[in-house]
Amino acid sequence: MTAPLFLVDPGALDGLGVDGVVDLTGPEAHHAATVVRLAVGEEVLVADRGGARVLTTAEAVAGDLVRLRVTARADEPEPSVRLTLVQALSKDGRDEDAVEAATELGVDAVVPWQADRSIVRWKGPKVDKGRRKWANVVERAAKQSRRGRWPRLGDLVTTAGLADLCGAGVTPFVLHEDATTPLATVDLPEAGEVLLVVGPEGGISPQEVERLVAAGATPVRLGAQVLRASTAGPAAIAVVSSRGRWH
Repeated sequence: MTAPLFLVDPGALDGLGVDGVVDLTGPEAHHAATVVRLAVGEEVLVADRGGARVLTTAEAVAGDLVRLRVTARADEPEPSVRLTLVQALSKDGRDEDAVEAATELGVDAVVPWQADRSIVRWKGPKVDKGRRKWANVVERAAKQSRRGRWPRLGDLVTTAGLADLCGAGVTPFVLHEDATTPLATVDLPEAGEVLLVVGPEGGISPQEVERLVAAGATPVRLGAQVLRASTAGPAAIAVVSSRGRWH
């Protein structure tokens, strides 16, 4: 069984090598000691969300302090091609399901999109509430999948804002059921960012597709089936990852 993952502040693992000591405090120490019931001698992964990650062995366990001894470094490097999922807001938590699976599959950033046909609307205080929910989903999924480098959560964008993201160094693809080009056959960059755009349950409007294509996006399809908003993004990430980063 893979060791559980716990968090420290960014920079806390800098320069830490084998036989170094790292301490868990606060909620992480409490969770390790009272929820996971970590015992002395058990292995633990520790990460700082920015790519630094170490394998450790527990030396002392208390409710307010868990002392760990480093046995190996297992840093997660910055990928040469970053994968960003632009996920339209969707009802029944399907957008959150997509973010969860995308995080487990290794996505580097997720961006919430207020699409024309999104039934769910983030307005006023709902913007902060929605982003907090997505952030919690990312945290749970990143911990579960033992990620050392966590996805960045972008700000809510409209279609105009999304078009602005399709700039230099970005290769954008719009998943659309009427597209004729399979995602599995497109040329992928060797560096930069791949942007995967997924619409809501009602689909992406023709006007949105037109605007995104004008900004440089390519409409693509995954296969013969029409996928839910919760499934399309993770499936696209798997297709792109299988052609490079999973090798």
